Amino acid sequence: MSNSVEIIVLIGVGFITGTINTIAGGGSLLSLPILIFLGLPPNVANGTNRIGILFQSISTTAGFKSKGVSTFPFSIYISISALIGSLLGAQIAIDIKGETFNKILAIVMVLVVVYMFFDSKYKQQNLLERSTGKNLWLSILLFFFVGVYGGFIQAGVGFIMLFVLSSVNNFSLVKSNAIKVFVTLVFTIASLSIFIFNDKINWKYGLLLAIGSAIGGWVASRWSVSKGDGLVKKFMIIMVVIMAIKLWFF
Repeated sequence: MSNSVEIIVLIGVGFITGTINTIAGGGSLLSLPILIFLGLPPNVANGTNRIGILFQSISTTAGFKSKGVSTFPFSIYISISALIGSLLGAQIAIDIKGETFNKILAIVMVLVVVYMFFDSKYKQQNLLERSTGKNLWLSILLFFFVGVYGGFIQAGVGFIMLFVLSSVNNFSLVKSNAIKVFVTLVFTIASLSIFIFNDKINWKYGLLLAIGSAIGGWVASRWSVSKGDGLVKKFMIIMVVIMAIKLWFF
C-alpha cells in the first residue's frame, strides 16, 4: 500500500471511529483491525490506536463543553478510578501474546455485536440522576474495572460505560456520552504512557489516525446524539462480524 493511500485510509478510518465513539461507542472495533491489517503487531496496534483515542477525546470533550453539557465533579471521581484500573489493564496488554490478543479481540467483538443487536436504544425514563451516595461509590468501583478493560483492549469500552451510567446513575444519553469521553481521555493518558514506555507505538500511523479521530469527534459532538444511532449500530454489526471472522480464522 502506497504512502498516499495509507494517509487517506488512516485519516478516513480515524474520522469514522471518532464519529462512532462519540455517538455510541465501539469505534476501536474498526480501527484496531485496520491497524493490524496494515501490518502492525497486535500489541503495537493496540498502543497506536490510543493516540487516535486521546486526540478524539480531547476534541470531543471540548465539543460537549461548548454545548454546555456539564459532567463535573462526578466525572472526576470515576475518572481517577478508571485511570488506576487502566494502568493494570495496559500492562496486561503489553505482556500478552499476539495470537491470544487476536482471539480475545474477536470474542469481544462478537459479544458487543450481540449486545447491540438485542439492545434497541438507550431509553431514559424521567428519573432523577443518581450521582451521589451509594450510587457514586458503586460507579467508582465499576469504573475501576472499566479502566482495566479499557487499558487492556479499549474496543467496546464505550458501550460498557454507557450501560453503567444509564443503569446505575440514570444519566441521559447526552450526558452519559459527555462523561464517557472525559473518562476515556483521562485513562487513555495513563494507558498510553505504558505503551510508550514499552515502545509499542507506531507514531506515523497513530498521528494520522488522530487527525481523523479529532475531526470526527468534534463534528459528532455537535450533533444531536439521538441522530444516527441506528445507522451506526447496523454499520458496526456488519464490520465487526467481518473483522471478528478475520481475526479468529486468518
